[in-house]
Amino acid sequence: MAIKSEPPFDPESFLSKVGDGRSIEKFRKNRIVFSQGSPADAVFYIQKGKVKLAVLSRQGKEAVVAILGPNDFFGEGCLAGQRNRMATATAIAESVIVRLEKEAINDVIHREPAFSEMFMTYLLTRTIRIEEDLVDQLFNSSEKRLARLLLLLANYGKVGKPEPLIAKISQETLAEMIGTTRSRVSFFMNKFRKLGLIDYNGGIEVHSSLLSLVLHEQPHIET
Repeated sequence: MAIKSEPPFDPESFLSKVGDGRSIEKFRKNRIVFSQGSPADAVFYIQKGKVKLAVLSRQGKEAVVAILGPNDFFGEGCLAGQRNRMATATAIAESVIVRLEKEAINDVIHREPAFSEMFMTYLLTRTIRIEEDLVDQLFNSSEKRLARLLLLLANYGKVGKPEPLIAKISQETLAEMIGTTRSRVSFFMNKFRKLGLIDYNGGIEVHSSLLSLVLHEQPHIET
């Protein structure tokens, strides 16, 4: 009698089902996933929606450090010994999020090469994104920083189809993320709309033509 072999491990299937140390929950808009200072005991994966990571200073000033979307992980600092959350994670749209307890994700990383490869690829891509963000802040104008942020939020340049309709995000949040004032963001948003690069009426619809603004005269780094 032939012995049936088990199907190969599928990371996407693994992340779509409830299991040991793995749960899935729906989050309404503005609901907190975890708070700054809370125990770091799990990694999260976004199936659907968007999540904002923000840090609050002792003086009460909030800084938005990232806005993440489908197929993004967050909270992975716990795997490197982080005991408490460095930021607050908040759903900024209706979201479906997978929670992987620290022990569960450590186990699958060591046991399943396919998952390990996918997770490492994500971490490396995130590192490259952080470096690009730093270059963006140092060398690009606030206008180009805003254009690049809108494209990233709309999923241009990422795996999968672009999502030109962005969940409603305040101009204050956009200003925090690119290091400028709300008035400058308002000025540039109106400019982009007049040029036909975006449609902006509460929600934001990003057109691929906005790419031309980012790609034109990219900063040159001496090597």
